[in-house]
Amino acid sequence: MFRLLNIELQKLKYNKSAKVISIVYFALICFIALIVSIEFNFGGVKFRVADQGIFNFPFIWHFNTWVAATLKIFLAIVIVSMMANEYSYRTLKQNLIDGLSKKEFVFSKFITVVGYALVSTVFVFIVSLILGLFFSDYNEIGIIFSELDYMFAYFIKLVGFFSFCLFLGVWVKRSAFAIGFLVIWWLVEVILFLLMKFQFFKDTDVAENVSQFFPLAAMSNLIKEPFTRLGAVQSAANQLGEELSKTYDVQLLDLGIVLIWTALFIYWSYAILKKRDL
Repeated sequence: MFRLLNIELQKLKYNKSAKVISIVYFALICFIALIVSIEFNFGGVKFRVADQGIFNFPFIWHFNTWVAATLKIFLAIVIVSMMANEYSYRTLKQNLIDGLSKKEFVFSKFITVVGYALVSTVFVFIVSLILGLFFSDYNEIGIIFSELDYMFAYFIKLVGFFSFCLFLGVWVKRSAFAIGFLVIWWLVEVILFLLMKFQFFKDTDVAENVSQFFPLAAMSNLIKEPFTRLGAVQSAANQLGEELSKTYDVQLLDLGIVLIWTALFIYWSYAILKKRDL
């Protein structure tokens, strides 16, 4: 495994675009954290987003993983281009000539995917912990380290999404087309959901029950939007007579669906390479 990882690290070492995009991704996470912690002055009224409770433990784990997950497209570009470069520079064919099997090649890519997801998860954990220790109103150990399942869900979400991107990179061969196909897949999922919700199965939960098995929808369901969970939003909704009864917990079903899709994407990547004449 370490031999395969070393091969991939050597490739990434000389991939300038991958390094630049990765730096931009991690910088954006820090930048967003910095912006929401700045105090703004609107006509003499001082306002700071951090004071609204978004950096309180344990809510910060939910909020920061959701925000970081929305930026995952940057690392998706790295994964897709990493696979596209294998075809463009013929390193895939050279690796196979040098004795690397197709199964080992796919496994080396999967290790890279897991590595990127792990590094991102650790980075978000450290940033969240630092912000929480500075801004949270609750600093008891039990509260600080509660709801860390959001970090695990974030890791699984990235592994699943990057595995999907790897599959598209293997299948399509060109990074631009792969990203385009990713957007098309997302649009198809949205359109299918809207058709079920407002055309074929009105006033039922069929659309939600079916769409939760779509790959991108399942990944999205792992970490639901956190804003309606804020106390201020809940209070405003109650004053308007609205009841927000949404479930924000990480669900085992969603984890299972994403893990199954991850396994399928990796298997399909191997199956395509196995049949393809390189």
